[in-house]
Amino acid sequence: MARALHKLSAATVKAAPPGKHADGGGLWLYRREDGGAQWVLRYTIHGRRHEMGLGRFPDVSLKEARESAEEWRGVVRQGKDAIKERERRKRVAERNAHLLHDIALDAFESRKAELKADGKAGRWFGPLELHVLPKLGRMPVSEIDQRDIRDTLAPIWHSKAETARKAMNRLGICLRHAAALGLDVDIQATDKARALLGKQRHVSQHIPALPWQEVPAFYQSLSGGTVSELALRLLILTAVRSYPLRHIREDQIEGDIWAIPADYMKGRVGAVSNFRVPLSAEAQAVIQEARKFARDGYLFPGLRKGVISDMTMTKFMDRRGMEARPHGFRSSFRDWTAEATNTPREVAETALGHVSGGPVERAYRRTDFLEQRRVLMERWARHLDVKSGEVSEFATSKSKTAQHVR
Repeated sequence: MARALHKLSAATVKAAPPGKHADGGGLWLYRREDGGAQWVLRYTIHGRRHEMGLGRFPDVSLKEARESAEEWRGVVRQGKDAIKERERRKRVAERNAHLLHDIALDAFESRKAELKADGKAGRWFGPLELHVLPKLGRMPVSEIDQRDIRDTLAPIWHSKAETARKAMNRLGICLRHAAALGLDVDIQATDKARALLGKQRHVSQHIPALPWQEVPAFYQSLSGGTVSELALRLLILTAVRSYPLRHIREDQIEGDIWAIPADYMKGRVGAVSNFRVPLSAEAQAVIQEARKFARDGYLFPGLRKGVISDMTMTKFMDRRGMEARPHGFRSSFRDWTAEATNTPREVAETALGHVSGGPVERAYRRTDFLEQRRVLMERWARHLDVKSGEVSEFATSKSKTAQHVR
């Protein structure tokens, strides 16, 4: 039977003249006048004859053509049209050849509207870009399994637990995004990888912060009038996060109100209204002094373009020999409201820009406590302006690690 099928040999194929030469079982070699040759499989299904190209000779050898012909004859025996089945397989292969890198970018793009400032800070994409894509980015997303994920995140699973957790979560979103696109992926791969990696041993550390009693002396030491010092002063006075502070614009300020765009505020992305920050008299004075540095509408411009970086204020405190970080002043402010005032919790949390309470409670509570916060921020400014302690002590000040107010 094999001899009846295999009528051609490698030598006869190579020397075959122009025309059609049968190998048996529907496999033919079509030789053209110009010397080119093509393998063709003839088959009949549903009463109709078809010719299916199997590749050019000599790119496809006689042996390879026979193997391919046998594969597609098997498809025909199953009652399927071989040409249509090949097209279907090609579509599936193309669909599943999407690389993780491309899927991650597409997932990020589709979620920008949910992220602060459209994700320009890079905090959503960063864990993927730094810890996942260098190893898995060039892999087809359909081929990624829990072992690949485990091997990728194992080096940081305990030593950088929070970063690893974020990377795992982002990767899970990418896999679900790929599934929504119709790709053949294992959307449970991240859950399986967590099971392989085990429970994280790392204990999260809070951001170092100055005790609220020591903040006034540090605030008063910021007397140089530089962009960094003015930014730190306004950061402390308003208790806002670094991002909206660094991106503060003159057109956001009207009288004693600073209206921060909702997209700049953590937890408020997509909100309709801006977040209003009441400015104390001291804060308004700092803003007035900062106006002489303004560029392109920004009060705290960078050296060359844009605004000061996230590390500008941190490096300034490093040069002072301090362990505390700019974000820690939010914790200092919150401790002060709890220990030195009788401020209601809702007012103190709103002053920090926190969204507190459940959805029903928030639906009925429409106020942002602006007047109460205006009084509170004036009291905070007076506390900072108290002339107590030696400024020089902050050259080597050691800060406590306060509860991380996010």
